[in-house]
Amino acid sequence: MFVSESKIRIRYGDTDKMGYCYYGNYPEFYEAARSDAFRESGCSYRELEERGYMMPVISLSINYKKPAFYDDLITIKVFVKEKPGVKMKFEYEAYNENGELLNYGDTVLCFVNKATGRPCMAPDFFMDVIGKYF
Repeated sequence: MFVSESKIRIRYGDTDKMGYCYYGNYPEFYEAARSDAFRESGCSYRELEERGYMMPVISLSINYKKPAFYDDLITIKVFVKEKPGVKMKFEYEAYNENGELLNYGDTVLCFVNKATGRPCMAPDFFMDVIGKYF
């Protein structure tokens, strides 16, 4: 299993009229944490794209438990529990500074060959890097 953590500070512009971090921001926070996780694993999104692969999101799910507020420093934990194939599932947990669970969710991404535009298996060079976690 692969696990990564990223910290994100809630900006004033991230909040809504109620003072809560707007719920629609969390997919962007998940994406930022996922990008950090890729970089941490040893193979960045940029490298995947430069080598001819894309990874579009094909599903997203979020369950909200508590709000975050302006200036909170939240932690997004990213988990990859299953070895990638054509698809790769990322699970997320967002926590406030008190360690309280704010929300959890997941995204499923699909490997796509840029030249053909068709889904494909995770490339070998990527599996060489990520495979050590499974």
